[in-house]
Amino acid sequence: MSVIVPIWSALPLKADVPAVGRESPKMTHNRLSQEIEAAPQLHRVSMSYGYQSGIFESEKMSEPKNSGASDHYGTHYGTFASDLFAEIREEAFGADIGQNGWLTADEQDLFMGWLGLSETDHLLDLACGTGGPTLRIAQHTGCRVTGIDLHQEGVANATKSAKDLGLEARAGFHEGNAAERLLFDDASFDAIICIDAINHLPNRLKVFQEWHRVLKPGGWLLFTDPIVLTGPVTNEEIAIRASISIGFFLFVPLDLDEALLNEAGFDVERVENRTQNMAENASGWFNARTKRASDLRAIEGDDVFDDTQTFLQTAANLAEERRLSRLAILAKRRP
Repeated sequence: MSVIVPIWSALPLKADVPAVGRESPKMTHNRLSQEIEAAPQLHRVSMSYGYQSGIFESEKMSEPKNSGASDHYGTHYGTFASDLFAEIREEAFGADIGQNGWLTADEQDLFMGWLGLSETDHLLDLACGTGGPTLRIAQHTGCRVTGIDLHQEGVANATKSAKDLGLEARAGFHEGNAAERLLFDDASFDAIICIDAINHLPNRLKVFQEWHRVLKPGGWLLFTDPIVLTGPVTNEEIAIRASISIGFFLFVPLDLDEALLNEAGFDVERVENRTQNMAENASGWFNARTKRASDLRAIEGDDVFDDTQTFLQTAANLAEERRLSRLAILAKRRP
């Protein structure tokens, strides 16, 4: 299998990203559009594991030897509430808040502080998964929350959790595609979050424009982009890092998100490097699963277990060496 790494990976890139206050990028949207159109489509492996992830994109894949191609998110939600997987999340992240990405409770507390939500606010969580982090925000801030996810099982789990917590009056979850036109009126929400999932959404400028539409003027957008290219990455590492679910996957260069946000009508207020969080969580998840290898092999099978461990180890190494970075971006909708 051959994977072509785009030209940006050969260009000098900033080794680290300042925590806050980066200047607006100078690249024009026309140039960005040309670069996106020139990006190669990749064939990639697919393993049964997933997190919410130069520019290049991948929509089709070929299956290598010893790789079981399957939709991680759909199958993972079926076992999400099991004691074994809850135990793994607790050990890997320090607290089980129902996350399915690189988010920790401490990091979510930080994000809630950025957003400043109150009881009068309405938050939209895109790619909400099983709703655990979404409901935690509702509990801590008193705000109303709406979650959208592509997977029926995730939405069903989220709806049940809202009822169990007595939050059904101000928490609603719906099946839908965050990459398409959202079934909400203009200016419906005070804030939008999308954690570790934007890398699965094609046509990023159009996505930002749609988010702009459903936000109220002055509303806040907060998302994490977990696969920003900030150093050299080999074709093998790219294939492994993109092998976590069936579907679309997009790697982007530094500063692209900010440029497209500006084009879509947002002012970028904050950019913070959260890569160390990803490095620690990937390593913690790898170690927690290693301790329970026998039980997980019985559930997942040897191939899926081994592929998952390879993915986590690669994700940890790339993050620790800052060659793939995870950025948290806070932007405000212009009127």
